[in-house]
Parts: sequence; C-alpha cells; structure tokens
Amino acid sequence: MGWLRDPADHFAPQADPVEEVGVCVKQIQEKAGVSQSTASQFMSVLQRAGLVESTRIGQWTYYRRNRERIAALPGLLSASL
Repeated sequence: MGWLRDPADHFAPQADPVEEVGVCVKQIQEKAGVSQSTASQFMSVLQRAGLVESTRIGQWTYYRRNRERIAALPGLLSASL
C-alpha cells in the first residue's frame, strides 16, 4: 500500500500513466519478489476490502489506492469498536 501511495517514486515508468490507471500487477510482483499469482491474489484481497481499485487493459490488471476508502478507515474502525 505504501508503494501505491507514490507510485512514480517506487515503480518504473509504464506505457499507461500510473495516475490514471494505477500500477501494473507485473511491476508489483517484481518489486515484491513474489510470483505473479501471489501478487494477483494479494491485490485481489485488497480490492475486495475496498482498499484498492483495479483497471483491466488487455491482459494486464492495474491497481491504484482507493483514497476515499482509506480516508474513511479511522471512522469505520472506531464505529465498529
């Protein structure tokens, strides 16, 4: 999640702009040093939790932080305690 906060600082440039579509799962996989299936599964969990949003372009999936959901987390957590 920290890498996705400032993707231009943590990932190499890609064909599709990270500001618009997010970071390609392939780049996340390479940076994390895990298999592509592991990276995809992890990002899928974050997506189901609403913490990231995905965009599919061709065969690749791109992820970016869901800033609104992340900003709402403190309120959601305090309401559930």
